[in-house]
Amino acid sequence: MHLSGLFTPIPGEGMLQIKELGLAFFLSALIGLEREYRQKAAGFRTYTLVGVSAALFMLISKYGFEDVLLPDRVVVDPSRVAAQIVSGLGFIGGGVIFMRRDTVRGLTTAASVWLTAAIGMACGAGMAGIAVLTTLGYLLIMFLTPAWLLRLPRAPRHGFKVIIRGDSDVDFVDTVYQTLTRLGFTLGHVWQERKEEDSVQLLRLHVHGIKPAEEVISALMRIPGVQAAGSEKPDEAAD
Repeated sequence: MHLSGLFTPIPGEGMLQIKELGLAFFLSALIGLEREYRQKAAGFRTYTLVGVSAALFMLISKYGFEDVLLPDRVVVDPSRVAAQIVSGLGFIGGGVIFMRRDTVRGLTTAASVWLTAAIGMACGAGMAGIAVLTTLGYLLIMFLTPAWLLRLPRAPRHGFKVIIRGDSDVDFVDTVYQTLTRLGFTLGHVWQERKEEDSVQLLRLHVHGIKPAEEVISALMRIPGVQAAGSEKPDEAAD
């Protein structure tokens, strides 16, 4: 067996593909450096690997099956590999998103991982101009817009405590959480107590949102199992 056969050029393996892979490396590394600068969990190495891997998958999809193609019998659809790249990124994105109390962390990191893969796919597809412009747009958003966004006026978010009394044999807690989230509220401290002798359970939550307390209480009273609901202002609520 001659090792020289391993390096025999094949169609679709040349300077063009090397340039496309190199561009994917460079652009995804730029994004990785920005994430590294901000000391995020996913940094330079992760983003570079994601971008280059996506580009390599695209190149394999475009050129890697030419030796098995048969007219009218074997047809290659590069878009199928592209679709699998997008769905396969889910486990990476999900791994960097986590919940801390009432705040979701990692959404920007997950979105930027997704974008890096798309840029790598564009490089592998030969769409260099779009890949470069997308990378520049990303860097513009991440470096220039934070200070501008801080100056934007924001709708006031009122905080108050919600007290709910309900049947002890009805599981209404998850429905309460879903209702408050649907109304645009974030949840803070939660306290729950079950009184078996009275067949009731009490639920107290600190919530923050822009809707008035009356609208919140009205929505909570429509939940099956809820007997009574009320609210307290922050200065009246003892933590």
